[in-house]
Amino acid sequence: MVQEKTGKIKDIKETVSGAVELLHQFRTPGVQESFGKITDAVLVAKEIIKDLKTPEMVKNIENFRLISENMNQASERMQNTIKQLEEAGVINEAKGFVKSAKNTMESFGENSQELPQMSTAIKEMINSVRDLVDELKITVIDSKNSGAVHSIKETIKDASEIYKTTVEYRGKNRLVQ
Repeated sequence: MVQEKTGKIKDIKETVSGAVELLHQFRTPGVQESFGKITDAVLVAKEIIKDLKTPEMVKNIENFRLISENMNQASERMQNTIKQLEEAGVINEAKGFVKSAKNTMESFGENSQELPQMSTAIKEMINSVRDLVDELKITVIDSKNSGAVHSIKETIKDASEIYKTTVEYRGKNRLVQ
């Protein structure tokens, strides 16, 4: 029993000694400097959190979210439009138009005696261009109906709002500081 009490007293002395050593370490300049840096970092973090909660910043964050959604929607619609253009054959017609134009230009340099063939090629090229224009008109109408243009306009409007809010916020902060 006495030995048990002695062991407990020894444990208590070691614990107190360790605590005293820790207190001495806390008072050293290096540890105090570290605590100062931690305190400064906490103050900066609190300031940032406070600034993020201001109505202007909340509005900016919401505008960024809306812009992101609008950009995603616009991207999806553009992909759908490209897919529709490919399915309708507009892209292949445009490629054919470019090849036809290139061949026509090359034939001007090679043989000027083949005017009737060039005339036919030019007529085909004009018809291809006309068909391409008609397809593009239909695609633009479909795009307007699907809301891609509206979505892009909304994205631009939201970006403009963010810019205005940021400029106002900076102006207010300069006056406060």
